[in-house]
Amino acid sequence: MKISRILIPSIVIVVLGAAGWQLYRQSQHGLPQGLIQANGRLEGDTVRIASKYPGRLQQVLVHEGQQLKAGDSVALLVSDELSARVAGADAAIAAARAQWQRARAAQAQAGKDAQRFANLLADGAVERVRAEQMQLAAVSAQTLAAQAAQQLQQAQAQRRELAAMQQELQLRAPQAGTVTQKLHENGEVIAAGSSVAELVNLQQLYLKVYIAENDIGRVRLGQAARIYSDAFPGRSFAATVSQIANRAEFTPKEVQTTDERARLVYAVKLSVAANPGNVLSPGVPADAVIRWQDGVAWQPPQW
Repeated sequence: MKISRILIPSIVIVVLGAAGWQLYRQSQHGLPQGLIQANGRLEGDTVRIASKYPGRLQQVLVHEGQQLKAGDSVALLVSDELSARVAGADAAIAAARAQWQRARAAQAQAGKDAQRFANLLADGAVERVRAEQMQLAAVSAQTLAAQAAQQLQQAQAQRRELAAMQQELQLRAPQAGTVTQKLHENGEVIAAGSSVAELVNLQQLYLKVYIAENDIGRVRLGQAARIYSDAFPGRSFAATVSQIANRAEFTPKEVQTTDERARLVYAVKLSVAANPGNVLSPGVPADAVIRWQDGVAWQPPQW
């Protein structure tokens, strides 16, 4: 009986304490058990469209907000240096082709002369030394023709390389997406590697949030989430937990709630399932609710 009298009050205290803690959490966070709220900024994987070679922008073909398909033209560059190299390569090909044609003609004639002297040698009409000289001349002509052919091939290969470089002067979108920044204008001279525009696929956005250390154990990959933006009151966007950091870090400045300050937090990536009409864009602050307990009704975040 004495043990029961001691144990029962202890159990009551524990239960009341747990209930009080839960009420405290709800009063602090405004969400029921099973939901975790967080905030951050929308992000997207940015692709910089840059030139491999220096040149002058003849025409920038895109504007901010424009949607592109993979392979669409972004800008056209011109390079006087490359144009001069192309002209030199064309001249080299013309000269090498002429040399090759002359060498082939000489080879054909030397071959005929060698055969004719071989026939005369068989008839005893010429000396063997003379016939052998003609045969050596034919071999030499064949060697010169082969060298001329190799020089022509090298000149043509160099021209193909320059043609590939010329193709690189036409910048194209490597993937589908929306132009978020146009970094240069027509007529500007840019260096090799300079970016002309930035491209983001607005259908592959994510919200990077930070979850407190005491809540991160409830978060799992694949859990459903909802994203809310002040720009669209009363509207939410479906998302999924796609990445959870392995290491904790200090609370970043982006976290808005004062009770999360000075705590260790874990970065969590929430991938947006769909962005109808591309209304969401990178850099926009947003709130999120993660549901870690099935069956709990969704509620918007309450800071």
